[in-house]
Amino acid sequence: MSAFSVLTKKEFSQTVREFKIVWLPLVFILLGATQPIMMHYLPSILKSVGGMDGITIDPSVTQVSGAEVMASTIDAQFNQLGTIILVVSLMGVIQSEKANGMLSFILTRPVSTLSFVWSKVLSQFVFLAFCLSLGFLTSYGYATFLFSTVPWNEFLLSMLFYFVWLLFIVSFVVMVSTIFNSQGIIALIGIVFLFFCAVTAGLHPILALLSPAGMSLQAISLLATGTMNPQVGWSFFFTLLWIGITVGVTYFWIAKKKFQK
Repeated sequence: MSAFSVLTKKEFSQTVREFKIVWLPLVFILLGATQPIMMHYLPSILKSVGGMDGITIDPSVTQVSGAEVMASTIDAQFNQLGTIILVVSLMGVIQSEKANGMLSFILTRPVSTLSFVWSKVLSQFVFLAFCLSLGFLTSYGYATFLFSTVPWNEFLLSMLFYFVWLLFIVSFVVMVSTIFNSQGIIALIGIVFLFFCAVTAGLHPILALLSPAGMSLQAISLLATGTMNPQVGWSFFFTLLWIGITVGVTYFWIAKKKFQK
């Protein structure tokens, strides 16, 4: 069995021991259900509690398509609270091993630094992609049931686009977790920077192409408009470039044992 396989198995075992296998999927299922339910029942709730006086509800709210509801789910749930949850779940992925000396021990074994870094990134990505898939499927089910059918090809493509953004989130937080020793600092830097990427990507089309958060916008745009942006290839390329940079910095930091300083 290769070192990469052993390290990957260790990461999944750690996920089970920390009960992430239980609470993270439940969190994203809840996030996926929240937006469609809220958009469907909000007018009725306001009316039942007598809160309609002075409030005008846009009739088009009840006429939105299921795909638009899913786009709203990505924007309002996954890109906000979902991002915070992802960062918090990842902030100790390497920092904890630095703190207990496990990282130094692993590097004394016949394990390449590259295998160690990729085992961290890919194992966390696969697990979080599974959790997000449950959230996407939940949102798809509610949006289709409460509003209208979401085209299956648009649903799958939007999820794949978002997974590219997810891979960057994982690689970036792993990098920050390697460089810094405080989980609070790691979480703060991760959340602020990822939100900064998301905000700046929405300011101008050029920034959307250069920012890794552009793939999230591509997923939202595909669902909201039903058409694929012709610039999606460039957005994909630059996001992969950012992922390569973050993985490269992590590799350099560990290979040079800068984490010991």
